[in-house]
Amino acid sequence: MLRSIPLLFVVLFVCTVVKAQQVDSALKKSPVKTLTDKQYTALLNGEDVYNHMALPAEINHYPMPDQVIKFKKELGLSPNQITKITAIATELHRKRVELGAFIITNEQTLDKLFSKQRLNNGDVIFYATRSGLYYGELRNAILQACLSTGDLLAPQQIKKLETLQNPN
Repeated sequence: MLRSIPLLFVVLFVCTVVKAQQVDSALKKSPVKTLTDKQYTALLNGEDVYNHMALPAEINHYPMPDQVIKFKKELGLSPNQITKITAIATELHRKRVELGAFIITNEQTLDKLFSKQRLNNGDVIFYATRSGLYYGELRNAILQACLSTGDLLAPQQIKKLETLQNPN
């Protein structure tokens, strides 16, 4: 009986180490220290990283174009509406990818400057301000897409979309 206790501890230790290695290998690490892997991947792919960017538009009945396209049949969109809203969604995606690359590059530059300790107040001001401009331009693109989309929809289509998105 006493001999089985050390064996039990060894088995538990090995199982713990194996489990820890599995968890660590499942986690992806972003190549940019200041971005999570999820943020990095989303920025590269033109996905919505910051869900709140469209919030002023959406809570005031100006929907995201991709949400409208998702429910095009239920909303009874005309072919003209589908064409125009699809173009808006395509342009927004293109803009997200473009700005995502700029944001990633700027974050890499900030990290590089700080890690090499080769910067001054002017560098910090320049790159921090540039970050704000990129995020602002991204938000502007999103809000402009919502505005354009909302202008193409009838009030009853917007109401129906909101009902479909929030069935409660």
